[in-house]
Amino acid sequence: QVQLVESGGGLVQAGGSLRLSCTASGSISSILSMGWYRQAPGKQRELVAAITSGANTNYADSVKGRFTISRDDAKNTVYLQMNSLTLEDTAVYYCNLVKWHPTFTRTNDYWGQGTQVTVSS
Repeated sequence: QVQLVESGGGLVQAGGSLRLSCTASGSISSILSMGWYRQAPGKQRELVAAITSGANTNYADSVKGRFTISRDDAKNTVYLQMNSLTLEDTAVYYCNLVKWHPTFTRTNDYWGQGTQVTVSS
């Protein structure tokens, strides 16, 4: 099993910054990617940013140039640096980890419990 523990959410004024952290533990071999999704009230969960085992990154268009995803393999931790936050960034942010099933016939997704980010005007 995999456990994901998130931290760093909170309340920030528009234009401000926050950094989210997600630390993985447990059976964390064969990781394909880690990333962040978010879900605002009444909306579907959407990808914010992801980083693969090969350090390739992918960002939602709405956060490009403002958010940066990075990882510290020694700490099994992925970070999301969020700058120039806007009201539209308000959501619950979820950490996601994708890894190979032990049989290597499929992949498994794991999710953190979510951390609230609220941007105020």
